[in-house]
Amino acid sequence: MKKKILLIDDDELITMSLEMIINADEDFQVIGKGNSGREAVSLYEELKPDLLLMDIRMADMNGLEAAEEILKNHKDATILFLTTFSDDEYIVKALKLGVKGYLLKQDYKSLPAALHAAIDGQSVFGGAVVDKLPTLMAQSSAGDEFDYRKYDISEKEYEVIQLVADGFSNKEISQKLFLSEGTVRNYLSSILEKLNLRDRTQLAIFYLKNN
Repeated sequence: MKKKILLIDDDELITMSLEMIINADEDFQVIGKGNSGREAVSLYEELKPDLLLMDIRMADMNGLEAAEEILKNHKDATILFLTTFSDDEYIVKALKLGVKGYLLKQDYKSLPAALHAAIDGQSVFGGAVVDKLPTLMAQSSAGDEFDYRKYDISEKEYEVIQLVADGFSNKEISQKLFLSEGTVRNYLSSILEKLNLRDRTQLAIFYLKNN
């Protein structure tokens, strides 16, 4: 059965192009289209799509506001942003909302793969966005609000999380914490298992969401 995609963008030409790209994949079908955040909210309630692909800057209600409204009522909603803008403020807000990904429109060729990954529960981010993550992590708060103990994370593991979020490699972390690289890898594997995360990028995003 094809996965149902709801497409929201205020540019009609882009909407038509994206619809063609998405429908060309035998696993997907665009079941609805809109051009504002307010339409996104109402169409989501009406159509119950498997994934909402949405722009951010739109009239009436922007994509971030629409995503927040939808996620209030549908905590498991799969929302993927596709936008021209890689503003730090937008990226941070999107991650904190809990959307599945943030892609730039120039990465449209990777869209089918991104849709598959998002529907499978993975977090999806364009290369330009991933490059920004370490800086965004460094700008986030020190972490007093993050109660790592409820995840059974030790103090040393939390130090590893912070350094991963700051963009350090395993080798650099081992030097900073006076540990072997093997020990750092073991810590990282344990952390990912405890938090039910797949990789370092998801771990950095988890840290940002909780600080």
